Amino acid sequence: MQTLDAFQVIADPSRRHMLQLLSKESLTINALAENFDMSRPAVSKHVKILYGAGFISITGIGRERHCILKQDGFNELQDFINFFDNFWASKLKKLETILNNKSKK
Repeated sequence: MQTLDAFQVIADPSRRHMLQLLSKESLTINALAENFDMSRPAVSKHVKILYGAGFISITGIGRERHCILKQDGFNELQDFINFFDNFWASKLKKLETILNNKSKK
């Protein structure tokens, strides 16, 4: 299976919904599947993608596998967003400096 980057992972609405559900509580794969109109194997495929990209961890508790949110995948998204936040903040600061210099003349 090919490795997807964080943005490809969250591009799928079902996976985004799974992440939102897991933000409330850890869920088994079966409990996750109850929230979707798709087969259990299809849900498992999405879970595997989320796991591979570092968005969730899977912990065995008894016979059940619980999905729990993990920060790694979100860090990749945040790093990308931070880069452009800094870019725009720098551009706006330069504009502010230019405008302040013009107003002083």
